[in-house]
Amino acid sequence: MDKKLRIGIIGCGGIANGKHMPSLKELDNVEMVAFCDIIEERAVKAAEKFGTEDARVYTDYKELLKDETIDVCHVCTPNRSHGFITVDALEAGKHVMCEKPMAKTYADAKAMLEAARRTGKKLTIGYQNRQNNENLYVKAACEAGDLGEVYFAKAHAIRRRAVPTWGVFLNEYEQGGGPLIDIGTHALDLTLWMMNNYKPKMVVGNTFRKLAEDKETANAWGDWDPKEFTVEDAAFGYIVMENGAVVELESSWALNDRHPREATYTLCGTKAGVDTVDGLWFNSVKHNRQVAEKVNLDAGGVAFYAGKSEKASVRDMQQWIDAIVNDHDPCVLPEQALCVTRILEAIYTSAKTGKPVYFDD
Repeated sequence: MDKKLRIGIIGCGGIANGKHMPSLKELDNVEMVAFCDIIEERAVKAAEKFGTEDARVYTDYKELLKDETIDVCHVCTPNRSHGFITVDALEAGKHVMCEKPMAKTYADAKAMLEAARRTGKKLTIGYQNRQNNENLYVKAACEAGDLGEVYFAKAHAIRRRAVPTWGVFLNEYEQGGGPLIDIGTHALDLTLWMMNNYKPKMVVGNTFRKLAEDKETANAWGDWDPKEFTVEDAAFGYIVMENGAVVELESSWALNDRHPREATYTLCGTKAGVDTVDGLWFNSVKHNRQVAEKVNLDAGGVAFYAGKSEKASVRDMQQWIDAIVNDHDPCVLPEQALCVTRILEAIYTSAKTGKPVYFDD
């Protein structure tokens, strides 16, 4: 493919500026030609910093989608609008990368998947942590059978005092929840990906809002406003898969835990175990002795999906664009992201009803 892929950015806030646009800027075979935000000034600044000389600016994403020369859209808006914007973009003939989580609700996420299948356009979700060195290494080990059957796992997304106080993170209407849907989604995605298990049978969970009313918070980004804090500050889930495997999911922006850990996991298999809490460790039995081995990720290399960048976010964009150019599946399949959203929603439902949630299919 000789021509550069033309990309439109929908939502020019924090995640677009922090991940999507600077990462895309490092690729030679793409150009950002359109920028949309409900706050026009943000779209203008994005266009000036990342766009082509003739980049266009919009405040209505539907106007951007009318441009038939745009090949790809990146949806970087609050969770509530992921679903309908993505569906509209796919229907307009664009390939779509949507920021995580896939959607606020399972119904919205399912509509996104159905639109991708109906239009034949590619859809992926921004779970860039899959492209970290340690996660690529563990995935290779899982695929090689080094762990055997993974039947117990923990997905960790714990912050001690790091509540995001900007944007709409604390707004339940816009986001659908707090740390569970924000950072818990990364940990769960990684865990299910390593297990290659996307068939949940039952979920039980609970959410807490125990620290949201605190005034002296020692928060990393300054004290939060309790009046604006309309989501949980912690959530926990217990997930049973169809084959009997169990996953425990823990998530919090503010928990009195001395050992914060985020986008990490523990895997326990019949041959060995892995955890990424304090580096990458494999544990097993060798020659009738218990062995724990720490992997040196500074030496050697991993067969990356595309390119040689050490930035996970750039690798993520590389493999995504490569999937479009060479017409193959991206790393994150929409069916996988749909399962993550379904489980997260089930945890919230279980917390509200006080009952387990069972899946019929």
